Formats: sequence, structure tokens, C-alpha cells
Amino acid sequence: MERGKMAEAESLETAAEHERILREIESTDTACIGPTLRSVYDGEEHGRFMEKLETRIRNHDREIEKMCNFHYQGFVDSITELLKVRGEAQKLKNQVTDTNRKLQHEGKELVIAMEELKQCRLQQRNISATVDKLMLCLPVLEMYSKLRDQMKTKRHYPALKTLEHLEHTYLPQVSHYRFCKVMVDNIPKLREEIKDVSMSDLKDFLESIRKHSDKIGETAMKQAQQQRNLDNIVLQQPRVGSKRKSKKDAYTVFDTEIESTSPKSEQDSGILDVEDEEDDEEVPGAQDLVDFSPVYRCLHIYSVLGARETFENYYRKQRRKQARLVLQPPSNMHETLDGYRKYFNQIVGFFVVEDHILHTTQGLVNRAYIDELWEMALSKTIAALRTHSSYCSDPNLVLDLKNLIVLFADTLQVYGFPVNQLFDMLLEIRDQYSETLLKKWGGIFRNILDSDNYSPIPVTTEEMYKKVVGQFPFQDIELEKQPFPKKFPFSEFVPKVYNQIKEFIYACLKFSEDLHLSSTEVDDMIRKSTNLLLTRTLSNALQNVIKRKNIGLTELVQIIINTTHLEKSCKYLEEFITNITNVLPETVHTTKLYGTTTFKDARHAAEEEIYTNLNQKIDQFLQLADYDWMTGDLGSKASDYLVDLIAFLRSTFAVFTHLPGKVAQTACMSACKHLATSLMQLLLEAEVRQLTLGALQQFNLDVRECEQFARSGPVPGFQEDTLQLAFIDLRQLLDLFIQWDWSTYLADYGQPNCKYLRVNPVTALTLLEKMKDTSRKNNMFAQFRKNERDKQKLIDTVAKQLRGLISSHHS
Repeated sequence: MERGKMAEAESLETAAEHERILREIESTDTACIGPTLRSVYDGEEHGRFMEKLETRIRNHDREIEKMCNFHYQGFVDSITELLKVRGEAQKLKNQVTDTNRKLQHEGKELVIAMEELKQCRLQQRNISATVDKLMLCLPVLEMYSKLRDQMKTKRHYPALKTLEHLEHTYLPQVSHYRFCKVMVDNIPKLREEIKDVSMSDLKDFLESIRKHSDKIGETAMKQAQQQRNLDNIVLQQPRVGSKRKSKKDAYTVFDTEIESTSPKSEQDSGILDVEDEEDDEEVPGAQDLVDFSPVYRCLHIYSVLGARETFENYYRKQRRKQARLVLQPPSNMHETLDGYRKYFNQIVGFFVVEDHILHTTQGLVNRAYIDELWEMALSKTIAALRTHSSYCSDPNLVLDLKNLIVLFADTLQVYGFPVNQLFDMLLEIRDQYSETLLKKWGGIFRNILDSDNYSPIPVTTEEMYKKVVGQFPFQDIELEKQPFPKKFPFSEFVPKVYNQIKEFIYACLKFSEDLHLSSTEVDDMIRKSTNLLLTRTLSNALQNVIKRKNIGLTELVQIIINTTHLEKSCKYLEEFITNITNVLPETVHTTKLYGTTTFKDARHAAEEEIYTNLNQKIDQFLQLADYDWMTGDLGSKASDYLVDLIAFLRSTFAVFTHLPGKVAQTACMSACKHLATSLMQLLLEAEVRQLTLGALQQFNLDVRECEQFARSGPVPGFQEDTLQLAFIDLRQLLDLFIQWDWSTYLADYGQPNCKYLRVNPVTALTLLEKMKDTSRKNNMFAQFRKNERDKQKLIDTVAKQLRGLISSHHS
């Protein structure tokens, strides 16, 4: 039972599923029927489904057949009615065709008449429209004709205005005509033509101001010079109620105005009116030398055309190029002042024009652009001046250049350009000017020193005396009391050098003028330059004279006297500088003159040269010495060369009477010491291998002659026996050997009060060795000692003891 129920349930479920699939097949599109059929084949009841499908198809066929049978009679009736309508329609068509033929025949003439009327009305309308259009086109053609005439007569600014009216007022009314389109197409070309012509005028203007910059700058600098001269006159002769000219009055030639920045006409556009016309002697200004109207006209044209920025950029670019050309100095500018003047004139002219453009246009150039150009010009100008001025070796040209730079700076300062860097650069040129002055004065000093006779200045009249005193500050009451003729103690180079120092100070002062320096700065500059003149230039000149090979003792003595007097005159130079600068020497920052040091150094060098010269003369005499070191004869007088040497020294020291006592004493002591040293070297030199007692006796006579000279007091001021101490070493050595007092020497050696304190055992041993060699060859030894000891043994014993002293001294 249960199995039968389960089979029945499964059969019902399968039938329901087949029914559902059939409904999906009936309601689903053919493209989507695949999944439905697949579900049939996936099942196990395929045969039963096919049976149900066949049953369903037969049902649908029966329904279709029933519906066709139901509507068939209606279809037949409709066909019958349609056949009847076709016959009636054919009849109607025939009637319409006949009626149309009759109407066409009857209306043919009317159509012809109406066509003629239509053509007449069309012609009338066209004529009226043509008249109206011509009335609109005539003003356009008239304006275009006017435009062409203005272009031909080069009245470009009115032409531009006419073009604006034509484009914006007239052409829009007739824009659909072909000739108007041609005009519209030509308008950009006309504008470009106007721009090109005005640009050509601008280029001519730029070329004109390039050519006239030199003249404009020259005129501006003349104005500045005239104003400065006028200011100096006013400062020197002040008057009540007098008024100094303002900047605008003083330089009105360049500060001009125009009533409007837009031109009134082609002729008056850009023409400038000078404000001050009362001055009949007005120097021509920029507007008189250059016609500025092209730049104004071109500016307005480009402004109207909307290309003002393009014009401004072009103008500034071209002017920058011109500025670079102007700022490029010629290679030979440093050779003449005219080269510098032309260079400055071009720069001034350039910036005067730019300043004029700045004040007479609205924005073509601005202050920032001018300042940028000026910064470039200032740096390039300063660099060029530094380079070219360094080639200049003429102080007069440097001074003229400084005055020209000051005028250049003052001129540009009037127009508002900062010129502090130029004045700073002038301080650099001041150092160069000082160097050129030092070179020039170096030559002057050399000529003075070379041409001097190094003899006291003789004067025979009161006028000559006053002339010398007027040139050099010298006061000597005793000399004033002496009768004529008389002599100044110094030679001619003293007043000449003193006056040249003053001339140098004046030259330094000239450069400081108009540099806007304080009195303290001027004083400091002059003092520093003068110190360089004294310590370097004059000092070198004096040193060169002193070091000359052919300089004589007389010249050296005179140089010492001259430098002594120049040293005393330094205080007068201090006063001279104080008087011209009005700065007291007690001021805190005042530089002191180093003249005293300079002349002291020169005097000391001359003194050293005297000492050296004297020693050289002594050496020359000593070269004449011809001792016979092997002689056995005892001499009776000093050698001839030494007598001549002493005579030379006496005559030389007699000339030293005008020298300061210390100098003469030092020279005398130096000569005696050098003579004593040279004689000692002569006695001990290695070439003298043997000597005899006779030779020592002759040498002793020469030393006595020297001692006699020292005792005679060749130069006053020495204490007793002071000068003789120069020969003390020789004296004690010779006494030791001649007296053969070895026992005393050996016993007292090393004691502070010993008799032969100045005798060195090495020196004594050297000389003793020379005599020992002699004793071996001859029998003269008995003349030295009266005792009976063996000569050779005695010398050997003394020599041995001397060696013992030497070794003990070294240990």
C-alpha cells in the first residue's frame, strides 16, 4: 500500500513539473528556451514529457482552426466592398482630370499677367534697397578715402583715429558687403603700416639722441660748472636778499614740460616748452638738440593700438643697448683728458635724455628702470676709470681727471642720481695721485741732489741773505752779525728740498678740493702723503746719494749738516700744514709728520758711510805697507805709508769741525779702532810665517806714531788717553815681546789688574811661534834676553806655558 501511495505521489509531482516546463516554453523567447529543455533531458521522464508536448500541440491546432472558421465570412464581405469602391474611385479621377484641364486653359493669361506684375514689384523693391544701401556705404567710402589721404601725408595719428571710427562705427553697418570685407581685411595691415612707420621714426629718434648725447652731456656739464662758479661767488660775496637758484632754475634747460602727453596734432606732438624763457642767454637744452616728438607720437600710437607694453619693452631694450655702447670706453681714453671728457659727456647726455623722458611721459620709463640703468652705468664707469686711470703717470692729468669726475658727479647729482660711489672712487684715485706725485717729486729730489755742489751757500749781499732766509726758516744770530761775504752752514739743496716739500703739500691740497671732505680728513690726507714723501721718496733719494760709489767725505759731512737743518725745519712744515687746513696739531686724530725720523735716518746713514769710507781709506793706505819681517836692522822712524795715513786723518778730521761733536768723535774712534785692528791683523796674518826683533821694533815705531796721533786730540771732546785705548792691545803685545817680560805675564795672567791684561795667550803664542822659527835660522836671539839660558829651550818653555794657559782657559 505504502509503495503504491509513493508511486502515485511521484507521478503527480512529475506531471506538475512537466506542466510547468510547457508553460515556460509557451511564454519564453526561443533564444532562452535552451535551459528549459535541458531540465527535461536531465530528468528520467523524457517519454512522458514528449507525450504531454504532443497532446498540447494538438490542442493548440484545434483552437487555431476554430478561430479561422469564425472570421472567414467577414473577410469575404470586406473583399466584395473593396471591389465596389475601386470603380467609384476611377470615375472620380476622370472628373478631376477634366476639370483641371479646363482650369489650366482658362487661367493661363492671368498667370502671365501676374508674373509680369511680380517682376515689376521685385525691381522696385531692389532699387529702393540699393538706394538705402548706397546711402550707408557712402560715409564708409568717404572715411576710407580720408584714411588713405592721411596715410599719404604721413599724418599717422589722425589716420589711426579715422581707422578707429571706420572700424567701430561705419563698417559694422555694412559689414555684409564684399568691399567692406576687403576693408576689414586691410585694417590690420594699415595698423601694422602705421606701427612700422612710427617705429621707423622712433629708430631715427634713437639714432639722433645717440649722436647728440655727447653734445647734450657737454651742455649739462657746462651748466653745472656755471652754477658751481656762481655758488662760489655767492659764498665769497654774500648779499642781503640774494637767493640761490633752485635745482629747477639752475638746470631749467633740461627740466621741461608739455601740456599733455597726448599729441594735439601731427606738428606739435612732443614739442617741449622751456619753463624759464626770461634768461636770454639760456644754453640750448635737450629739447633744442633733439626732437622728442617721434617718441611721444610712437608712444601714443602704440597705446591706441593696445601695444604700449611692446613699445615700452622695445624702447627700454634699445636704450639698454645704447647704454652699453656709451659705457664702453675707448682703449686710448687714458692718453688725454679729452678722451675722459667725451666719455663723461656721452654718459651725462644719455641720462639727461632718460630723465627728460621720465618727466615728460607717463610710464614709458620709470624710476626703477632709471635706477637699474644707473647702477649698471655706475659700476661700469667706476671699473673703466679704475682701469684707465691706473695707466696715468702724470699727476697733472690725474688732477684734471679728478676735477672732471667731480663735475661729472655734481651734474648727475642734480638729476637725482646717487654719486657717493664716485666720490669713494675718487679717494682711490687720490692714492694713485699721491703715488704719481711721489714719483714726480722723486725725480725732482734726484735732480736737486745730483746738481748740488755740497758746499755751504755763500752770500755777498743783504738781498742774497734775505732771499735764502725767505726760502728756508733759518735763524743764527752769530751768522747775522758776521760781515759779508759769509756762508750758510748748509748747501743749496736744503732750501730747494724744503720748498719742494711745500709744493708737494700744495699739490696734495689741490686734489682734496670739492671732494666734500672735512678739514680733519684733508689734514690727515696731506700729512699721510707728506709722510710718504719724507719717509720713502726723499729718504730713498738721500740714501742713494749717500750710497754712491764716488761720494766723498766732504759731501757726506755736508749731507749730515744739511739733514740736521732739515730736521729742525720739520716744526715749520707742521705749522705750514696747520695754516692751510686750520686743524690744530693737538687734535686727537692728527697724524704727526715723520720728517725728523727721516732726516735722522739719513744722517745716521751718512755717518755710517763716513765711518765706512774712512775705514776704506785706511785699508788703502795699509795696502801700501811693505814690512821686511826678516830685517835685523833697528829702525829709527815710522813707516812712510803710516806717516801719510796719519796726515790724511788729521786733514780729514779738520773738516769735521762743523759736524756735531758726537759724530766727529765716533768717526775718530772708529778710525783708530779700525787702524789698530788692521795693524794687529797685519802682524798676525798667516802669510807672515817668520819675523825678527828688528821687524817688531819697526812695527813698534809705527804703533807709537799712531799713539802720538791719538794723544794729539785730532777731534775735541775726548777725555785724556781715551783715544789711545784703541791701540792698547797692540801696545801691551809689543811691550811683552820687546821687553820679554814673560814671567810677569805668566804670573799675573787672569788677574784684573795685571800689566798685560789685553794680551791674549793665543795671540802671544802665534807671534812667538813666528819668532821661534826665526831663532832656528839665525843667532839673533841673544839680543832679546841677557840671561844665559839656552835660547831655544827658553822659547819652548814659554810656548809650553802659553799652551797650558790656553788649554786651561778652554777647559
